[in-house]
Amino acid sequence: MKRIIISLLLSLMVGQCMAVLPDVTLRDIDGNSVSVASLSNTGKPVIISFFATWCKPCMRELAAMNEVYADWQEETGVEMYIVSVDQAQDSHKVKPLVNGNGWEYHVLLDPNGTFKRVMNVQSIPHLFVIDSKGKIVYNHVGYSEGDEQEVRTYLR
Repeated sequence: MKRIIISLLLSLMVGQCMAVLPDVTLRDIDGNSVSVASLSNTGKPVIISFFATWCKPCMRELAAMNEVYADWQEETGVEMYIVSVDQAQDSHKVKPLVNGNGWEYHVLLDPNGTFKRVMNVQSIPHLFVIDSKGKIVYNHVGYSEGDEQEVRTYLR
């Protein structure tokens, strides 16, 4: 009995470490449908960051990431997807915000919070790093200056 319980616990822990992206379809800021489960970067890491246009820590995080994003892309080939959790009536604010800041991220809209719920995002900003095999290897809630250095560690 003890072996069975230990085996089940190990299976659950391994399953959590090897989590893959859920099968959820969102729209990008141009209105195209995007299947989250198919997000890949041909064997390179992916960053997914949940944000809202009204969230000041989110804006600081995205601005800080923007400062190092080109270097990260050159170094690791990473692609970054930012997911707006703004409600439907406010999603029209996302594209001007992104364009106004010159962010080169892929932008997805989650106005109903479907992806947010499936990923168990309770507060924002919430960032995930997905490795080259499609497994979530890091997630972080909130933003403090310098957090991007920790993200860089997981990208390598």
